[in-house]
Amino acid sequence: MSILVDHEIRAEIASGSLVIEPYDEKLIQPNSYDVRLADAFSWHDTNGSVIDPYDSSTVLEGLTHVKGASLVLNPKEFVLGATLEKFSLPDDIVGQLTGKSSLARLGVMVHVTAGFIDAGFSHPPAQITLEIVNVGNRPVRLHAGMPIGQMVFTRTARCELPYNLRPSAKYNGQPPAAHSRYYMNPSAIT
Repeated sequence: MSILVDHEIRAEIASGSLVIEPYDEKLIQPNSYDVRLADAFSWHDTNGSVIDPYDSSTVLEGLTHVKGASLVLNPKEFVLGATLEKFSLPDDIVGQLTGKSSLARLGVMVHVTAGFIDAGFSHPPAQITLEIVNVGNRPVRLHAGMPIGQMVFTRTARCELPYNLRPSAKYNGQPPAAHSRYYMNPSAIT
């Protein structure tokens, strides 16, 4: 396993194996590809009802979806965003999405926990949902189109069953700022 460097990322894109739409050569870094923030955001309202991850009606209740050129994220607020770029990974490359250090220094965490992108994600190409929270002390304005994170690509052995071919691939082709589909998992509650 090895992290792809700039010329390897370019070669994978040129071969069509790795798809990034829209692709911008200027966003390639020595060991990553900068991703930008899309104009789609969503969140749950604050009505106080409990979300049960196994109950779709509670997960989908009180969702707000907005499109906009910018969004002010207040301290302790959480919002789902999306990368402007859509990705499709081959069955021998995984992605790891991390936030930009400059935004972290303002208190903005871009990908709270789910930054790992499986080999085979996504066919058709899809945006990556971002779990954004402001842990800082001041509101921060986020702008559509701003660099928000970076995708690191790692070459692995070819997997037997890539993400896009798994029957349980519930986020394959996902819309921007897609909410949890945990309720589609088999219930562990008996």
